[in-house]
Amino acid sequence: MNDNSLQHPDDRPESHLPRDMDVAEEDQRSSLAHLLPVVCAVALGGALGAAARYAVLLMWPPAPAGFPWATFGVNAVGCAVMGVAVVVFMELRHSNPLVRPFLATGVLGGFTTLSTYAADTERMMRLGAPGRALTYFVATPIVALTALALASSLTRRIAGSQRGKAPA
Repeated sequence: MNDNSLQHPDDRPESHLPRDMDVAEEDQRSSLAHLLPVVCAVALGGALGAAARYAVLLMWPPAPAGFPWATFGVNAVGCAVMGVAVVVFMELRHSNPLVRPFLATGVLGGFTTLSTYAADTERMMRLGAPGRALTYFVATPIVALTALALASSLTRRIAGSQRGKAPA
């Protein structure tokens, strides 16, 4: 009685076929190659967004223990633009699949900043301005999320009113 299941897997006649591991590695390489344009779009967008934020912070640097208005504004404006972008590029129109990673994750992800927000909060605390630090710590996410909600709502409302108009 010849039972192939008792043989070592590499001794079986079908051993020349790819093993699951080989297939998984090939799928993974294929997936990574497929992701390369997305990664490049995010990287390019992130570089542009971070450079824009840096320029804003150079133009309006905070006083040592002062309120970081530039970072506060960058986060609020970035979230408002995110609200518009999400509605326009995800709900209203079908755009190139690289637009969302480039704009949302890249540009706006690089432009807005959680790390600077945290560092600014710590800096104000360390320099003896706990009230200012707490105000900034609490106000930033409230203002940023409110800006996102209002911008997306307003964009939907404007888009809805534009669709409702009859062509002239």
